[in-house]
Amino acid sequence: MDIESVKKFLEKEGGNYESTVDSMAARFIEPFVSHGIKIDLIEPGRLLCSFHVPPRLVNAGNFLHGGATATLVDILGSAVIFTVGRLALTGVSVEISVSYLDAAYVGEEIEVEAKVLRVGKAIAAVTVELRKKKTGKIVAQGRHTKYLAINSKL
Repeated sequence: MDIESVKKFLEKEGGNYESTVDSMAARFIEPFVSHGIKIDLIEPGRLLCSFHVPPRLVNAGNFLHGGATATLVDILGSAVIFTVGRLALTGVSVEISVSYLDAAYVGEEIEVEAKVLRVGKAIAAVTVELRKKKTGKIVAQGRHTKYLAINSKL
């Protein structure tokens, strides 16, 4: 691919999506990705939920987009920190890593399990695993580390 083609691929100006993208609300990404998630179990330090892969979250190969998967690791990794009653806010991400192990296609039911590994004074670490609900086959494994806002003593 030549440089001009790469530029056109990335910029996407004047295309079919321009009016849609410009009209999106601020902070649209979290509800866009997490819409349709059902909580199956919630307990201190653990969250189990499921969703069917929607067409809006697939890539050109027609399976769950890696960016959507990483966003789910971010959102559900943050949510599981809330279950331990540590903070009203979960702070900011320090690191997110995702291992992509299998594809999940439109309509497939995915189970997501998020677990707290540790919540300390300043850092929290969690794991998030996406599995095919029908077979238990792992789609992706993520690890999420967050810096927690420390309450001021003033």
